[in-house]
Amino acid sequence: MPGALVSATAPASQPARHQPAPGQPPPGLQHGARQDRSHHRVHFGRRWRGAVAAGEQQVAGPDQGERERADVRAGRDPAPVALGGETWEPNGRAFDAVVAGQAWHWVDPVAGAAKAASALRSGGRFAVFWNVFQPPADLGQAFAEAYRRVLPDLPSGLWDRPLLGIYETMGAKAADGMRQAAAFGQPEQWQFGWERPYTRAEWLEQVPTFGGFSRIPPGQQEQILAGIGAAIDAAGGGFTMGFTTLAVTAALTSPA
Repeated sequence: MPGALVSATAPASQPARHQPAPGQPPPGLQHGARQDRSHHRVHFGRRWRGAVAAGEQQVAGPDQGERERADVRAGRDPAPVALGGETWEPNGRAFDAVVAGQAWHWVDPVAGAAKAASALRSGGRFAVFWNVFQPPADLGQAFAEAYRRVLPDLPSGLWDRPLLGIYETMGAKAADGMRQAAAFGQPEQWQFGWERPYTRAEWLEQVPTFGGFSRIPPGQQEQILAGIGAAIDAAGGGFTMGFTTLAVTAALTSPA
């Protein structure tokens, strides 16, 4: 999947999103960020979401969803300007933090970490994170069945098994990349548990943003969404999704 780094400036008064989406960290991940500092936000994937809202922001998103486009039009988010991936150049700019959300598995972990180091001020912090969701067990099984009815050859266990272990492997690769870049202190791994309630409509809005869904033919997409919607209806029209935010972070000790 192609990636992009983008540059924009947003006003400090930019309104916050009302609720976090799966690509946004819960407040715990932001404890290392200060409102008066500049941050570089990196995103490789279908939709971009804010991790920090303060002063000058570097944001990213090669393929915005309609909600993001609406936020740009309404002035709630800065308009993205696509640049390169690992080839992005800071051009003399330096930042206090580089944060990559739901993205780093698309990036070469060593080259990407070295590029992040080149954009940081001395003592600046690089962090990558993923929000790993786990639906209630019965609902997860129903979601999996909605996929399998339409795509019987789909690998089993996409919705009805714990996913955190997969992301822990991604996090370990990210930490190894930071070490091999030879510019950071010892990487730290953080985990934050949180929950977010979803209505039927809210969850069905999220599903098309998941990796691989856009490759499914439109007719089959509609069938899958109908099956997921029916499962949520059977559960009372809404549910609470459990999330674990897995973050890997390190402070710059020497230029890359």
